[in-house]
Amino acid sequence: MRQKEVYTFLTFPGTAEEAVDFYVSLFKDAKILDMTRISERDRGEVGKILNLTFTLAGQNFMALDMEEQYFVPFSWTTSILIDCPNEAEFDRLFEAFAKDGKVMMGPEEIGLLKKATWVTDRYGVTWQLIYRP
Repeated sequence: MRQKEVYTFLTFPGTAEEAVDFYVSLFKDAKILDMTRISERDRGEVGKILNLTFTLAGQNFMALDMEEQYFVPFSWTTSILIDCPNEAEFDRLFEAFAKDGKVMMGPEEIGLLKKATWVTDRYGVTWQLIYRP
């Protein structure tokens, strides 16, 4: 029997490939696994992303380009949590996500966490970054 996999599914308004290229560039063990573009026989803008699977830090993701009239923007109430192995990695990721994005909170010290932040990147995806020494 095939083992079922869990994916975080991200829907973009025509920016899926650009966003995924950005995310994959930030993580050394990230990679795009498969990509299918919208063709003339599919619904949507030809050439945009129908399905794009990728991994970040060993986690599965899938992305899709949605027609703008049907697209629902991301909300900060759903976020991707990254437990950074060191402060330099926290700072590097924070700078990348914050550039042309929106810092929702922090970075600040919270309890046992030396640094914590919520930041929405330029593609609308919200990330929680934490660093605990």
